[in-house]
Amino acid sequence: MESTVSVPQPAAAGPETDASSDAATVRPLYGQRAIAEAQLLCFENPRRGRTYEIAIELPEFTCLCPFSGYPDFAVLRLLYQPGPRVMELKALKLYINSWRDRSISHEEVVNRILDDCVEASEPDWMQIEADFHPRGNVHTVIRVSHGSRRPC
Repeated sequence: MESTVSVPQPAAAGPETDASSDAATVRPLYGQRAIAEAQLLCFENPRRGRTYEIAIELPEFTCLCPFSGYPDFAVLRLLYQPGPRVMELKALKLYINSWRDRSISHEEVVNRILDDCVEASEPDWMQIEADFHPRGNVHTVIRVSHGSRRPC
């Protein structure tokens, strides 16, 4: 579903103002469309024969608490040893942003993100940590992993 928003036009200061200057302009929100269409994309690992790690931090993760409906905020840390494919960062960012309006528990969302990332990239090893901001004096950190980590 494509979203639109009404954006009021600023008042013009000169005689170029016409009768339609106070009308709202409707245009698609390209960011919302990009997030709604987000897919995890990968590219071929340029150093397939070498064991190395990629660390990615996504400090603005949000989803909705399935019990209260309030937003939950977390810092996601993804650490992985790539297999045949490496994750493309813009696609990962948009995919992560797609969780912002979904009601889901901390435990479930982190496991689903791991499952989706593993399916897309087939890493040799991957770990995701979600460090959720405290709520009600409770601080939660969820860690999930896939595969066996090798020394670099």
